[in-house]
Amino acid sequence: MKYFLSAGEASGDIHAAELIAAIKRIDPKADFIFLGGDLMAREAGNTPFIHYREMAYMGFSEVLRHLPQVLSNLRRAKERLKAERPDALILVDYPSFNLKLARYAHDMGVKVYYYISPKVWAWKEHRVRDIKRYVDRVFAIFPFEVGFYKSRHDYDVTYVGNPSVEEVAHRKANLPSREEFLKRHNLPDRPIIALVPGSRRSEIKNNLSVMQAAADMYPDYMPVVASAPGIDLSYYGYYIDPGTPIVNNATFDLMHFAEAALVTSGTATLECALLNTPQVVCYRANGVKLSYKIMEKILKVPFVSLPNLIADAPIVPEMLVHLCTPKLVSRELGNILPGRPGHDNQLEGYRRMREILGNSDAAQRTARIIVDEISSAKKDSERK
Repeated sequence: MKYFLSAGEASGDIHAAELIAAIKRIDPKADFIFLGGDLMAREAGNTPFIHYREMAYMGFSEVLRHLPQVLSNLRRAKERLKAERPDALILVDYPSFNLKLARYAHDMGVKVYYYISPKVWAWKEHRVRDIKRYVDRVFAIFPFEVGFYKSRHDYDVTYVGNPSVEEVAHRKANLPSREEFLKRHNLPDRPIIALVPGSRRSEIKNNLSVMQAAADMYPDYMPVVASAPGIDLSYYGYYIDPGTPIVNNATFDLMHFAEAALVTSGTATLECALLNTPQVVCYRANGVKLSYKIMEKILKVPFVSLPNLIADAPIVPEMLVHLCTPKLVSRELGNILPGRPGHDNQLEGYRRMREILGNSDAAQRTARIIVDEISSAKKDSERK
């Protein structure tokens, strides 16, 4: 059968790659067409017709600046959908783009699935209307999403577990030794503070210099920057001290071997928690109090980081907008370093969060449901 997938970001590439692998185990003759990245390409055995590097624009102003590219991507995706007429369209987060694609596919009569629900419980709740109209099934990866959709919108979604649980366990089992990691990246044998500023240029610009300044206040530790795919290493030089090491394509390894991490809000915060590395979440936008007040009004949830949302408790400190300053981030960082009071408290919070997520192979469960449903639909169509 033919599967069309759309993932517009680095985190979506990871989850979609696992899903492609799971589908192939059930449907060995599966054919994949996709917008995504290198991990999806490895599992699918072909290249994306649009790479997520051409899609990962965040915020109104950034999207506006790249509007011709965004519109071109959408046009190309629709044309490819029409030409291929797949058995299923599988969307991975990235709602601004993917919901438009969902409507087009729905109107064509193509089954539409959403793996990694958009964060409509946090902002832009109005998108649920389009999800109910154009999406045949939503696969939820957080337990609280089931109640949100049902109680607020009378819409049933399927909780399949969180893919990061299985992905982190698998990747953790295949990590190099600390000695190998240091040698591979030409790093001295010193305790590490990981700086994980996100996968977009705007995130790096807004957060990395604050992270560097906060980490510099602990000279016994070595700050090390995790670079993102598709970002030229020279770009990081504008926001870090000369000589600060950068590791390429090794964010996961870096977070594992770090004593603590400063992480921009996103999937990396959950991965960091599942690795049991204490962290401070940093998210600086324009850095003014007005932006924070506006964000408080827009957000529908009490937290922004995934560990806190899952546990419904402040496990990790969230330094947002005007609170994301070197002095305040440094204070929180100091509290979670080994031997400090916040260190063990955060690890206990991670344990509670892990219990809530449970044990489930999200990709495999999702793949089984999708393959069974479209196989059944195909047989029904052939009988008619």
